[in-house]
Amino acid sequence: MKTSFRLLLAALGISAAILPLAAQNTPTPSDAVVRRLEFDGVKSEQKFALKDLNPDLPSDWSSYGNLVMEIRTSTPQRFGLWVGTANGPRRIEIQPFGQNVWLRVSVPLLYFKGRDQSGSDLASTNNRRANSFWMSIWGPFGDLTAVQSLAFVMDYPINKPAIELRAVHLSKTNEGSEFLEKTPVLDDFGQWKEATWPRKILSRAQLDKELADEDAALKPGDFGYGQYGGYTNTHARATGFFHVEQIDGKWWFVDPEGHWFLSTSLNGLGGRGGGGRGANAPANPGFIRQTRRLDAWGFNTGGAGMNKPYIVYASTPGGPNTFLGLPDVYSDAFARAAEQTAVSSCAPRKNDPLVLGYFVGNEPPWAGRETEVVDMILKGPETATQTRLKDFLKAGDTPERRANFVVAAFEKQLAVVCGAVRQQDTNHLILGIRFGGDVPEAMLRAGRIFDVCSINVYEYEPTKQVERTCRITGRPVLIGEFHFGVPADGLGAGLVQTRDQVERAKGYRYYVEQAAALPGFLGAHWFTWRDEPVLGRMDGENYNIGFVDVTDRPYPEMVEGAKATHARLLDVHSGKVAPFNDRPKASGAGAPASPWDGIN
Repeated sequence: MKTSFRLLLAALGISAAILPLAAQNTPTPSDAVVRRLEFDGVKSEQKFALKDLNPDLPSDWSSYGNLVMEIRTSTPQRFGLWVGTANGPRRIEIQPFGQNVWLRVSVPLLYFKGRDQSGSDLASTNNRRANSFWMSIWGPFGDLTAVQSLAFVMDYPINKPAIELRAVHLSKTNEGSEFLEKTPVLDDFGQWKEATWPRKILSRAQLDKELADEDAALKPGDFGYGQYGGYTNTHARATGFFHVEQIDGKWWFVDPEGHWFLSTSLNGLGGRGGGGRGANAPANPGFIRQTRRLDAWGFNTGGAGMNKPYIVYASTPGGPNTFLGLPDVYSDAFARAAEQTAVSSCAPRKNDPLVLGYFVGNEPPWAGRETEVVDMILKGPETATQTRLKDFLKAGDTPERRANFVVAAFEKQLAVVCGAVRQQDTNHLILGIRFGGDVPEAMLRAGRIFDVCSINVYEYEPTKQVERTCRITGRPVLIGEFHFGVPADGLGAGLVQTRDQVERAKGYRYYVEQAAALPGFLGAHWFTWRDEPVLGRMDGENYNIGFVDVTDRPYPEMVEGAKATHARLLDVHSGKVAPFNDRPKASGAGAPASPWDGIN
């Protein structure tokens, strides 16, 4: 667009960012008007009255099934899709797969109206995938009978990203969410094909050389670790297994030899050999490289078969009568399932000194939805929990009593599961259920049954959550999941965004060291080892959150950041040095107080 024309538009108060592309000398399909939406600043919104998007859009959407549009983005950064109604806003988050390709987005309207009741943890209840994008279902929710506007909102946009938009309409059926051009969209290395970036792999020879160069340079780091990953210059009671102690006001893991230990690890390491081959399979070259990387980078907790301390996931499956993660806890069948899990997962490992402990579950998703859970139980098949619930409600059916019943059932779940684990293995720690999200106090209090209370905290710093968990449970805290990501290399930013890889590495240092300065800290595990697939994992997530990318090459900034922190962790937790204090930036606009600042 010529400068003089832009000046004229500015004088008239018209934004060139929302002009049809035909007015910007860009070819358009003959049958569709294309709008270009640009985003900049801290919180950027492009809002349209329905008639401005499509004169045929009605205000009452209640008889339709899907909102359909075609989009092309210049970025893999997520955006909020807000439906404005006379009765309040509705929202989902859209994460397109890749960039620079036209794709159809068919959004089920039911996700604006309320949460899906399927799923057993936070990710499986909130994430929904399609072939060309995926959604996060967070709300606010409500009816769609008086729709007035549609808005596209991007928080902390990086490099002034744009969304091109066309063919917005409603449909009674799902018209399919597909790539409309340039397929296949991935190259031979699993990278997004229609974008370039400095470290993109362009040939097999390039990849082989980079991995070979890394192999030649990998050497074990000097972090003061002993045989079991504890600090050799420290001493406590040795029991032959891991336990926890409070020493001079600070909580520590103590390794089998009696050395203080803080657990650092990466989720997704897998077992020996990788690819589900099992702990007794011969190690492949990639697995050997993985283990050498952990030694070089200072991670002292690994996966089974790595000759490092490891954690066993011993969650009891709930079966068909499970509602938002809460199984039929009062049934004999659940007790038998818990026993079977403990027999298969715990009994064979009871004498293994490398076992740090057991996780017994992950991110119960029912907090704030207790009334829904009760309704689901009442409407479901006849179960022992349903019978117990009906008897309980005879004394009164109120939201408070419903919440009390669900909490009591959760406490029963933990009692059964932990009892089964301890029946089979009294040598190892129970590390908790890895609480996630905004955990209510009643749910946290149930965590007093654990030896260690684990929490997953996706924030720039976890200090408030760690302190609160310690206060309520009286237990030391292991952080089971956290990460930072960048909308780059065809991938989304993750739950917590940083501006670039340098800031992502700062994020690791800031998060871990701020937490380590707290008395109740026992360690932190990054999610996850490898970037998620460009076209998404099972629930759609496709985040740039790995220590290595989809081609198995490390991000050097992350490696150096981790090494620097791991070299200081003992002194930070001991109170001898101050924690790293350079807070990461989310974009050129700076970092928010919270990753979801202003959008929840």
